[in-house]
Amino acid sequence: MNQAPVAIGKVVSLWRYPLKSMMGEELNSSYVTERGLLGDRTYALIDQETGKVASAKNPRKWGTLFDFRAAFIDPLQVENIPPIQITFPDGTKMFSDHGDIDNTLSKVFGREVSLLKASLDKPSYDEYWPDIEGLAQRNIVTTEAMPPQTFFDVAVIHILTTSTINRLRELYSKGRFEARRFRPNIVIESASGEEDFIENLWVGKKLAIGEEILLSITGPCTRCVMTTLPQGDLPKDLGILHTVAKYNLVHAGVYASVHSGGTIHRGDPVRLEE
Repeated sequence: MNQAPVAIGKVVSLWRYPLKSMMGEELNSSYVTERGLLGDRTYALIDQETGKVASAKNPRKWGTLFDFRAAFIDPLQVENIPPIQITFPDGTKMFSDHGDIDNTLSKVFGREVSLLKASLDKPSYDEYWPDIEGLAQRNIVTTEAMPPQTFFDVAVIHILTTSTINRLRELYSKGRFEARRFRPNIVIESASGEEDFIENLWVGKKLAIGEEILLSITGPCTRCVMTTLPQGDLPKDLGILHTVAKYNLVHAGVYASVHSGGTIHRGDPVRLEE
Protein backbone atom coordinates (compact mmCIF):
# COMPACT_ATOMS: atom_id res chain seq x y z
CA MET A 1 0.00 0.00 0.00
CA ASN A 2 1.45 3.34 -1.04
CA GLN A 3 1.71 5.94 1.68
CA ALA A 4 0.71 9.52 1.04
CA PRO A 5 3.66 11.90 0.64
CA VAL A 6 4.80 13.45 3.92
CA ALA A 7 4.90 17.23 4.22
CA ILE A 8 8.45 18.51 3.74
CA GLY A 9 7.63 22.02 4.85
CA LYS A 10 5.11 24.82 4.68
CA VAL A 11 4.53 28.07 2.82
CA VAL A 12 5.79 30.96 4.96
CA SER A 13 5.37 33.82 2.50
CA LEU A 14 3.83 34.64 -0.86
CA TRP A 15 4.86 37.47 -3.17
CA ARG A 16 3.39 39.06 -6.26
CA TYR A 17 5.09 41.67 -8.48
CA PRO A 18 2.36 43.44 -10.50
CA LEU A 19 4.85 45.50 -12.53
CA LYS A 20 8.09 43.87 -13.60
CA SER A 21 11.16 44.98 -11.64
CA MET A 22 9.26 47.23 -9.24
CA MET A 23 8.77 46.26 -5.62
CA GLY A 24 5.74 44.05 -5.18
CA GLU A 25 3.34 42.99 -2.47
CA GLU A 26 3.36 40.25 0.15
CA LEU A 27 0.15 38.22 0.25
CA ASN A 28 -1.67 35.95 2.65
CA SER A 29 -3.20 33.98 -0.22
CA SER A 30 -3.52 34.04 -3.99
CA TYR A 31 -5.29 32.26 -6.79
CA VAL A 32 -2.86 30.39 -9.04
CA THR A 33 -3.47 29.87 -12.75
CA GLU A 34 -1.31 28.43 -15.53
CA ARG A 35 0.31 31.90 -15.61
CA GLY A 36 1.34 31.76 -11.96
CA LEU A 37 0.04 33.86 -9.08
CA LEU A 38 -2.87 35.88 -10.38
CA GLY A 39 -1.65 39.33 -11.39
CA ASP A 40 2.05 38.56 -11.18
CA ARG A 41 4.16 40.46 -13.75
CA THR A 42 1.00 41.59 -15.53
CA TYR A 43 2.50 44.98 -16.34
CA ALA A 44 5.89 46.30 -17.46
CA LEU A 45 7.48 49.46 -18.80
CA ILE A 46 8.61 49.39 -22.42
CA ASP A 47 11.57 51.50 -23.56
CA GLN A 48 10.24 53.32 -26.62
CA GLU A 49 13.72 53.71 -28.11
CA THR A 50 14.58 50.01 -28.09
CA GLY A 51 11.19 48.30 -27.75
CA LYS A 52 12.62 46.24 -24.88
CA VAL A 53 11.12 45.59 -21.47
CA ALA A 54 12.57 47.75 -18.71
CA SER A 55 14.32 45.47 -16.23
CA ALA A 56 16.55 46.06 -13.23
CA LYS A 57 18.73 43.32 -14.67
CA ASN A 58 20.32 46.25 -16.50
CA PRO A 59 20.82 48.49 -13.44
CA ARG A 60 22.87 51.11 -15.27
CA LYS A 61 19.67 52.05 -17.11
CA TRP A 62 16.86 50.76 -14.89
CA GLY A 63 18.29 50.34 -11.40
CA THR A 64 15.89 52.94 -9.95
CA LEU A 65 12.91 50.69 -10.73
CA PHE A 66 13.48 49.23 -7.26
CA ASP A 67 12.58 52.63 -5.80
CA PHE A 68 8.98 52.19 -7.02
CA ARG A 69 6.27 49.93 -5.67
CA ALA A 70 3.30 48.46 -7.55
CA ALA A 71 0.19 46.99 -5.96
CA PHE A 72 -3.36 46.00 -6.81
CA ILE A 73 -5.99 47.96 -4.90
CA ASP A 74 -9.13 46.37 -6.38
CA PRO A 75 -9.94 42.64 -6.17
CA LEU A 76 -8.52 40.46 -8.95
CA GLN A 77 -10.51 38.16 -11.18
CA VAL A 78 -9.08 35.76 -13.76
CA GLU A 79 -10.92 37.47 -16.60
CA ASN A 80 -10.56 41.01 -15.27
CA ILE A 81 -7.17 42.19 -14.05
CA PRO A 82 -7.65 45.74 -12.72
CA PRO A 83 -5.24 48.67 -12.96
CA ILE A 84 -2.41 48.88 -10.45
CA GLN A 85 -1.37 51.68 -8.15
CA ILE A 86 2.25 52.78 -8.54
CA THR A 87 3.98 54.47 -5.60
CA PHE A 88 6.81 56.77 -6.69
CA PRO A 89 10.00 57.30 -4.66
CA ASP A 90 8.65 60.61 -3.30
CA GLY A 91 5.45 58.94 -2.10
CA THR A 92 3.27 60.11 -4.99
CA LYS A 93 0.68 57.51 -6.03
CA MET A 94 -0.74 57.09 -9.52
CA PHE A 95 -2.91 54.45 -11.15
CA SER A 96 -1.74 52.67 -14.29
CA ASP A 97 -4.84 53.76 -16.23
CA HIS A 98 -4.23 57.47 -15.55
CA GLY A 99 -4.14 59.34 -18.85
CA ASP A 100 -0.76 60.93 -18.06
CA ILE A 101 0.98 57.87 -16.65
CA ASP A 102 3.39 57.34 -19.58
CA ASN A 103 4.43 60.97 -19.64
CA THR A 104 4.91 61.07 -15.86
CA LEU A 105 7.03 57.91 -15.81
CA SER A 106 9.05 59.09 -18.82
CA LYS A 107 9.97 62.29 -17.00
CA VAL A 108 11.05 60.38 -13.89
CA PHE A 109 13.23 57.90 -15.81
CA GLY A 110 14.54 60.40 -18.33
CA ARG A 111 13.54 58.06 -21.15
CA GLU A 112 10.38 57.64 -23.19
CA VAL A 113 8.50 54.67 -21.73
CA SER A 114 5.06 53.13 -22.11
CA LEU A 115 3.26 51.08 -19.50
CA LEU A 116 1.79 47.92 -21.06
CA LYS A 117 0.04 44.73 -20.09
CA ALA A 118 1.74 41.50 -21.16
CA SER A 119 0.87 41.17 -24.84
CA LEU A 120 4.11 41.35 -26.86
CA ASP A 121 4.83 38.40 -29.15
CA LYS A 122 8.61 38.64 -28.74
CA PRO A 123 9.39 40.48 -25.50
CA SER A 124 13.03 40.87 -24.50
CA TYR A 125 15.18 42.74 -22.01
CA ASP A 126 18.80 43.75 -21.52
CA GLU A 127 20.85 42.01 -18.82
CA TYR A 128 24.12 43.22 -17.35
CA TRP A 129 26.50 40.49 -16.21
CA PRO A 130 28.87 41.79 -13.51
CA ASP A 131 32.50 40.73 -13.42
CA ILE A 132 32.05 37.86 -10.98
CA GLU A 133 33.80 34.51 -11.32
CA GLY A 134 31.39 31.69 -12.12
CA LEU A 135 28.96 33.66 -14.27
CA ALA A 136 28.38 32.45 -17.82
CA GLN A 137 29.32 35.91 -19.11
CA ARG A 138 31.15 38.75 -17.40
CA ASN A 139 31.12 42.53 -17.66
CA ILE A 140 28.82 42.56 -20.68
CA VAL A 141 25.20 43.48 -21.51
CA THR A 142 23.22 40.86 -23.42
CA THR A 143 19.71 40.75 -24.88
CA GLU A 144 17.55 38.01 -23.37
CA ALA A 145 14.27 36.67 -24.81
CA MET A 146 11.17 36.21 -22.66
CA PRO A 147 8.28 33.75 -23.09
CA PRO A 148 5.77 35.18 -25.63
CA GLN A 149 3.04 37.45 -24.27
CA THR A 150 4.46 37.42 -20.74
CA PHE A 151 6.81 39.53 -18.68
CA PHE A 152 8.44 36.53 -16.99
CA ASP A 153 12.16 35.89 -17.46
CA VAL A 154 11.91 32.09 -17.64
CA ALA A 155 8.98 30.54 -15.76
CA VAL A 156 5.72 31.62 -14.14
CA ILE A 157 6.60 30.49 -10.60
CA HIS A 158 9.80 31.01 -8.62
CA ILE A 159 10.26 29.08 -5.36
CA LEU A 160 12.86 29.64 -2.64
CA THR A 161 13.41 27.88 0.68
CA THR A 162 14.52 29.22 4.03
CA SER A 163 17.08 26.39 3.98
CA THR A 164 18.86 28.03 1.05
CA ILE A 165 18.71 31.47 2.66
CA ASN A 166 20.14 30.10 5.92
CA ARG A 167 22.90 28.23 4.09
CA LEU A 168 23.92 31.40 2.25
CA ARG A 169 23.98 33.35 5.53
CA GLU A 170 26.28 30.70 6.93
CA LEU A 171 28.63 30.97 3.94
CA TYR A 172 28.76 34.78 3.89
CA SER A 173 27.87 36.13 7.31
CA LYS A 174 28.39 39.77 6.32
CA GLY A 175 25.68 39.58 3.67
CA ARG A 176 22.07 40.57 4.24
CA PHE A 177 20.42 37.45 2.81
CA GLU A 178 16.66 37.91 2.83
CA ALA A 179 14.05 36.34 0.59
CA ARG A 180 13.02 39.72 -0.84
CA ARG A 181 16.46 40.11 -2.46
CA PHE A 182 15.62 37.13 -4.66
CA ARG A 183 12.05 38.14 -5.56
CA PRO A 184 10.43 34.69 -5.18
CA ASN A 185 6.72 33.98 -5.46
CA ILE A 186 6.68 31.24 -2.84
CA VAL A 187 8.97 30.88 0.17
CA ILE A 188 8.97 27.46 1.82
CA GLU A 189 10.22 26.67 5.30
CA SER A 190 11.71 23.19 5.50
CA ALA A 191 10.23 20.89 8.13
CA SER A 192 13.70 19.51 8.85
CA GLY A 193 15.20 22.91 9.57
CA GLU A 194 18.33 22.02 7.62
CA GLU A 195 20.62 24.62 6.10
CA ASP A 196 21.31 23.47 2.56
CA PHE A 197 20.37 24.02 -1.08
CA ILE A 198 17.56 21.50 -0.80
CA GLU A 199 15.73 22.71 -3.92
CA ASN A 200 18.54 21.26 -6.08
CA LEU A 201 17.01 17.82 -5.54
CA TRP A 202 13.51 18.89 -6.53
CA VAL A 203 14.13 19.43 -10.24
CA GLY A 204 12.01 17.04 -12.32
CA LYS A 205 9.64 16.38 -9.41
CA LYS A 206 6.34 17.90 -8.32
CA LEU A 207 5.33 19.93 -5.31
CA ALA A 208 1.82 19.55 -3.93
CA ILE A 209 0.81 22.61 -1.91
CA GLY A 210 -2.31 22.71 0.22
CA GLU A 211 -5.41 21.02 -1.15
CA GLU A 212 -5.30 22.14 -4.79
CA ILE A 213 -1.92 23.28 -6.09
CA LEU A 214 0.43 20.98 -7.97
CA LEU A 215 3.61 22.47 -9.42
CA SER A 216 6.17 20.86 -11.73
CA ILE A 217 9.73 21.86 -10.85
CA THR A 218 11.33 22.65 -14.19
CA GLY A 219 14.85 23.78 -13.31
CA PRO A 220 17.15 25.74 -11.02
CA CYS A 221 16.89 29.52 -10.85
CA THR A 222 20.09 31.14 -12.08
CA ARG A 223 20.69 34.36 -10.18
CA CYS A 224 21.62 37.74 -11.61
CA VAL A 225 22.84 41.21 -10.68
CA MET A 226 19.40 42.14 -9.28
CA THR A 227 20.19 40.21 -6.09
CA THR A 228 23.07 42.61 -5.40
CA LEU A 229 21.13 45.88 -5.81
CA PRO A 230 19.95 48.05 -2.92
CA GLN A 231 16.25 47.82 -2.18
CA GLY A 232 14.65 49.46 0.80
CA ASP A 233 17.03 49.02 3.73
CA LEU A 234 19.05 46.30 1.97
CA PRO A 235 22.44 47.63 0.78
CA LYS A 236 24.20 47.04 -2.51
CA ASP A 237 26.38 43.96 -2.12
CA LEU A 238 28.13 42.09 -4.93
CA GLY A 239 29.10 39.49 -2.33
CA ILE A 240 25.53 38.14 -2.49
CA LEU A 241 25.91 36.98 -6.08
CA HIS A 242 29.55 35.99 -5.60
CA THR A 243 28.51 33.60 -2.80
CA VAL A 244 25.71 32.03 -4.85
CA ALA A 245 28.11 31.60 -7.78
CA LYS A 246 30.91 30.12 -5.71
CA TYR A 247 28.91 27.63 -3.68
CA ASN A 248 25.92 26.62 -5.82
CA LEU A 249 26.71 27.24 -9.49
CA VAL A 250 24.89 30.63 -9.44
CA HIS A 251 21.64 28.89 -8.45
CA ALA A 252 19.29 29.81 -5.60
CA GLY A 253 15.75 28.47 -5.71
CA VAL A 254 13.88 26.75 -8.53
CA TYR A 255 11.45 27.53 -11.32
CA ALA A 256 8.12 25.79 -11.69
CA SER A 257 5.19 25.45 -14.06
CA VAL A 258 1.61 25.00 -12.88
CA HIS A 259 0.32 21.45 -13.27
CA SER A 260 -2.96 22.24 -11.51
CA GLY A 261 -4.05 25.57 -10.09
CA GLY A 262 -6.25 26.76 -7.26
CA THR A 263 -5.80 28.87 -4.16
CA ILE A 264 -2.54 28.93 -2.21
CA HIS A 265 -2.33 30.19 1.37
CA ARG A 266 0.42 31.15 3.73
CA GLY A 267 0.83 28.17 6.07
CA ASP A 268 -0.15 25.54 3.49
CA PRO A 269 1.74 22.25 3.84
CA VAL A 270 4.12 21.33 1.01
CA ARG A 271 4.66 17.73 -0.16
CA LEU A 272 7.25 16.45 -2.61
CA GLU A 273 6.08 13.96 -5.25
CA GLU A 274 8.02 12.00 -7.85
